Amino acid sequence: MNKLEVGFKRPFRESQLKWRKGHGNGELVYITARDVMDRLDQVCGIDGWTDEYDYIGGRMVCKISVLTKNMWISRCDGADDTNIEGAKGGLSDAFKRAAVKFGIGRYLYHPQAFNNNREPASWATPEGFDALMAEREEKEIEEWRKEYGI
Repeated sequence: MNKLEVGFKRPFRESQLKWRKGHGNGELVYITARDVMDRLDQVCGIDGWTDEYDYIGGRMVCKISVLTKNMWISRCDGADDTNIEGAKGGLSDAFKRAAVKFGIGRYLYHPQAFNNNREPASWATPEGFDALMAEREEKEIEEWRKEYGI
């Protein structure tokens, strides 16, 4: 993996995760749009990403672009207005959905990322992710973290 991919795919701290009721008796884990903005700032710098919005077919569409290797790469996704925050919720949801296409928070959708007590699998924590990636690259964890700027 390159630095950008590692930075995007690295799990969030447990304290950043929020939970809400899902369909049926299930629960869904999520992060806030501000967490995504912070991750983009950390990985790309404040001048290394941008977002744009458009209203298409009755839904809000967000395009996030990141600067890498002197090129802008973009990902888009959309969301309907939400029942809780209306248009603001649609903006936030579209933004987070576009970020997932870069790998930000994508692990939250993995069915084995959390157990029934909301406890993350080892690989779904920053420390566990770092250890797994270092092992895969046959490096000591501190060497791996230094190489990827963590």
